[in-house]
Amino acid sequence: MKNQKLYEADDKMISLIRDNYDLLQSLGSFGINLGFGDKTVQETCEDNGVDTYTFLAVVNYTINGYGEFESDEKISVPTLLHYLEASHAYFLDFQLPYIRRELTESLNENDSLARLILRFYDEYAREIRLHMKYEQKTLFPYVESLLEGHPTNDYNVETFSKHHGAADKKLRELKLLIIKYLPQDGLHNNQLTATLHDIYENEVWLRQHAEVEDHIFVPAIRRLEQIVKQNDVTKNISDMVFKGGIGQNSEALSDREKDVIVSLVQGMSNKEIADHLCISTNTVITHRRNIARKLQIHSPAGLTIYAIVNGLVDISAVKI
Repeated sequence: MKNQKLYEADDKMISLIRDNYDLLQSLGSFGINLGFGDKTVQETCEDNGVDTYTFLAVVNYTINGYGEFESDEKISVPTLLHYLEASHAYFLDFQLPYIRRELTESLNENDSLARLILRFYDEYAREIRLHMKYEQKTLFPYVESLLEGHPTNDYNVETFSKHHGAADKKLRELKLLIIKYLPQDGLHNNQLTATLHDIYENEVWLRQHAEVEDHIFVPAIRRLEQIVKQNDVTKNISDMVFKGGIGQNSEALSDREKDVIVSLVQGMSNKEIADHLCISTNTVITHRRNIARKLQIHSPAGLTIYAIVNGLVDISAVKI
């Protein structure tokens, strides 16, 4: 049963953990240290250099299993990236070896079925390592290049998303094998039951980890790709303009002339510009002549490029 409670920035961090003890590992992946006393979620996040909004988005999604992140521009990609990288390190370097040790201590190494179960676990662990190592070697460096503004051209987040499937199928099979194999003697039975409980916890953790990637991380990277692509288009236009000498050494435009350019880019006629700026049509024509003389640009397309490059209009509002 989901918690169905949405935690907010001014809630006490200790209340969040008290209600959801399984979030303790998430704190470590975010880089949040224990010992936060009675501080709020926001105070704790700020003390540890973590984006509060992104932390709460992941926590509330993990607890309740829902959230709208496709257009959530407040999500911090660097915070998410750090969280996922640390989560991988936790699972690969601690959890996988820990479960392996538990299984070794719980099973009779002289029993052939026990050895098969261990081999099955090793195959599962290898699959998980390959899955996570792929993200660490391919996806995460790609996201870092996006954040730096110069992504590689041969990869995008859709490539990752299409091939990102659940990696816990073998874990479910291992669970069933152990349930059927439980030995009769009390000591091994208790040890194996405890190990089985930990495997169940890991199955839940893996599922939540994959869902955070699919429903929060991937949409955030899609938005970042769009921003970088938009900036790249602007840069290309700027390079094209200035390599061609357009606008170089030109006389400065007046504020009114800039207003006329913006109006022209928006598709207004001379009369509409006159009405919009409360000036005469003849004055608009005079401004247009002065603009053409100063910039040596005579076409609407050329003025549109000039307006984008010089920040008079936003490229997202212009049909290119």
